[in-house]
Amino acid sequence: MSLLTVLLALFAALSNAAASVLQRRAAAQDEERAGARHTMVRSLLRLVRDRYWVAGAALLALTTVLQAAALAVGSLAVVQPLMASELLFTLVVGSAVFHRRPDSRTWVAFVALAVGLALFLGAATPSAGEDTAAEGRWGWAGLALLVLVAGLASVGSLVRGAPRAALFGSAAAVGFGGTAALLKEVTGRLPQGVGAVLTQWPPYATAAVGVVSFLLLQSALRAGTLAASQPALTLGDALTSVALGWALFGEEIALGVRVLPELIGVALIGLGSVGLARAPSVHGAWDTAPAARDGPGAGGRSREEWGHE
Repeated sequence: MSLLTVLLALFAALSNAAASVLQRRAAAQDEERAGARHTMVRSLLRLVRDRYWVAGAALLALTTVLQAAALAVGSLAVVQPLMASELLFTLVVGSAVFHRRPDSRTWVAFVALAVGLALFLGAATPSAGEDTAAEGRWGWAGLALLVLVAGLASVGSLVRGAPRAALFGSAAAVGFGGTAALLKEVTGRLPQGVGAVLTQWPPYATAAVGVVSFLLLQSALRAGTLAASQPALTLGDALTSVALGWALFGEEIALGVRVLPELIGVALIGLGSVGLARAPSVHGAWDTAPAARDGPGAGGRSREEWGHE
């Protein structure tokens, strides 16, 4: 695991966290002004005129560039899990943007999730694998991803609130994991020449899956708070990428005596997930306060109500 890979992945995580926070702020403010009755298309048409949403979209583009650079020098099973640091970046950036600190239970849950994943990956030490997928494997992988994304999104459309945000976040996570794997395929083929790569299917599949994942992300951000959607999004992306790295590129994880710390890491992930599901921030207003404050009729609210120190 090279230092350059780590730095590029961490900067990508920071960029992605800031993008999620800014776009969640725009979505929350849009909900206050327009209500939940409007369709996704109408909401997007309004959001593209919001400076926070546009800034978030620009940061998502920057994330893609940084992620591609990291994947060009590192393995999928290393780069994507490193981006789980986005969880903590989200809390830090979100606290600055929303001027409100999450409660202590949310912090503990987020830290447990991040530490658990770091422990699992540190013990697993994924191997580098191949630059491109073995022939014939993309068909089966694509079908599995399609079924999983469709299933999660379908169930998510039947519920409301935090469960909806978590399910759409999970669907987006699987999609972004697939996008990262496709991006890895594209960078692996670049030695053939840019012109040759543009005549092949991976660049266009990457764009298509990326757009679908982006739309699922918007649904997750509108459905509930970042505390509900972000863990599912970040951890789901990392775990999907580990699985795709093994299935497509031959990246392997260590077993044997390392199974114990790996299981401890998985246990921490589970405990963090349970703690987060019960945290007040999941059902609270941590990431909606500025939107409500800026919205109509908010002038009478006090500084204490918004959580200012």
